[in-house]
Amino acid sequence: PQPSASLLPGLECAIFDGDTPPEERVEIKRSARLVLTNPDMLHLGILPHHESWSRFLRQLRYVVVDEAHVYRGIFGSHVANVLRRLRRLCALYGANPQFICCSATIANPGEHIERLVGLPFEVIDEDGSPHGGKDFVFWNPPIIDRAGATRRSANTEATLLFTELVSDGRRTITFTRSRKLTELIYIYARDQLAKERAELAQRIKPYRAGYLPDERRQIERQLFEGELLGVVATTALELGVDIGNLDATVLTGYPGSIASTWQQAGRSGRGRERSLSFLIALDNPLDQYFMRHPEAFFGKSYEHVLINQANPYILKHHLLCAAWERPLDDIDGEIFSASFAEVRDELLDDGLLRNRQGRWYPSPRVTYPANEVNIRSASSDRYTVVDISQGYGELETVEAAVAFFQIHPGAIYLHQGEAYLVSELDISSRTAYARPIDADYYTQTKDTTDLSISRVNRGKEAGEVHVHLGEVAVTTTVVGFRKRRQFTEEVIGEEPLDLPSQTFPTIALWFDIPRHVIPQLATRGLDLAGGLHATEHAAIALLPLFALCDRNDIGGLSTPAHPDTGNAQVFIYDAHPGGIGIAEKGFELIEELWQATLKAISECPCESGCPSCIQSPKCGNNNEPLDKRAAQLILEALLERNIPTT
Repeated sequence: PQPSASLLPGLECAIFDGDTPPEERVEIKRSARLVLTNPDMLHLGILPHHESWSRFLRQLRYVVVDEAHVYRGIFGSHVANVLRRLRRLCALYGANPQFICCSATIANPGEHIERLVGLPFEVIDEDGSPHGGKDFVFWNPPIIDRAGATRRSANTEATLLFTELVSDGRRTITFTRSRKLTELIYIYARDQLAKERAELAQRIKPYRAGYLPDERRQIERQLFEGELLGVVATTALELGVDIGNLDATVLTGYPGSIASTWQQAGRSGRGRERSLSFLIALDNPLDQYFMRHPEAFFGKSYEHVLINQANPYILKHHLLCAAWERPLDDIDGEIFSASFAEVRDELLDDGLLRNRQGRWYPSPRVTYPANEVNIRSASSDRYTVVDISQGYGELETVEAAVAFFQIHPGAIYLHQGEAYLVSELDISSRTAYARPIDADYYTQTKDTTDLSISRVNRGKEAGEVHVHLGEVAVTTTVVGFRKRRQFTEEVIGEEPLDLPSQTFPTIALWFDIPRHVIPQLATRGLDLAGGLHATEHAAIALLPLFALCDRNDIGGLSTPAHPDTGNAQVFIYDAHPGGIGIAEKGFELIEELWQATLKAISECPCESGCPSCIQSPKCGNNNEPLDKRAAQLILEALLERNIPTT
């Protein structure tokens, strides 16, 4: 929908995004006074062509950044640099606009916005927005195995709830945590409706990033106009798209933060209308923590939003973009970061910049660098998935960092509810060759991780142990994959893979284990390696309580004797090159993290460990070894609690 001119009399308003026709773009640059755009278009379409925007930039007085809390992690670190590039171009044209940022409630609004924009801010935190009544249901799937405390799949529960709500005529969005789950739940729901209410099977659709723009716009229009009753979506539909009034939202798993949970739940019942939201718990420590302690959700202080604008792997790209827009000089160090000169000199050494009379220009071989930077990823490298049954037509692209996990040979890849079997992955051309297949299973990779310490940056005492923060190199190797039956998730086969290892530098925290606890574990017949592994899994799962991040933003490693230290160690690291601040926040709040981890493990009713406490679906070692009781003793020792002698 277009911005309403009636609300802004005398202003020429326009939307400038990837769908704006070329003929309209010329008129927008010539006459628009209020432009609605997005960070991607600012990065790709406006800043590199600032000469054609000179009229607008010269008169720019206000920059409004909506939904500022979503600019976190890698994406937020990129956007912080894009906004700095905007500021330096405004200065070129003599403008000094005021920045106004709107955000959901977070723990560090002032700190986050100042890091995002690079300017001082005043925080206004009184909420005057209208609120309708909302029934918020915490839905914990039933236990189906008492001994193991295993619960029924949240995907199954989400499918049942979604189809029930749609069948009842309620306009509903079901949110999932991944592209694959979006496709799976859509397939389950479509097939279920086809059996029970065939006329409704065509009134639901999946929606996620990766679809072509025309496909997404069509789904948005159909939902807005009421043609669709339901959509299964990733966070791509969490905000920023007007989809009209909805009756219900179903959240398949805790979204990873309080802010995102309310953002997704708020998609239903906008304004003063009453609405319904379900949070279906996954079988993992964080979700189950909230099921046992709903007061920790409704009364919880909000998480810290973290970005690392000075991440050298990100800053390097944006300094080259900035040099393309306007030659760099020493004063730009005040805009970008303290590491400006170091990163600029790396570009010089790489032959991408050249120095001329104290200013730095792109070398002749550099052409339109913005086009090489994906601001939603630490890397611009991508793989293309092609359909060999349709003349090798492109299906979509996949980030190189996850390609070996999603489109390896033998992988089942889902697109628009259809399954494709990847027959070949050509690493040299970054192409995956796939064909449609009628499969009743999906695939899940197995991997191994190694970690070496490069440098210790900080250290502190926590009780009687040392906690460290520093630079590490993480090496991951995808070694095989499992085939799991749809719905039941039964493992029906395993196959090895021969793929190259991937290594990246990042930031990690790690902590020692109290030496006195090691013989106590042996005396009780408990497994040190299993206890460390269980502690690692649970601590990683609970870290999003304190730092606004996704489970995929962090990784871990545990070992009874790390080769760099010789000690029993647990590592938690940022899963992005250069780091984004998550490990640093964990380092600062390590004792609170230990306390939450011990609470989650101790309160779980299972006997020896389950997905609700110490098992991880992402574990490359098939959740072996794990020792729940050993993890409890390790955490009690870390917190200096008395360990019973029996």
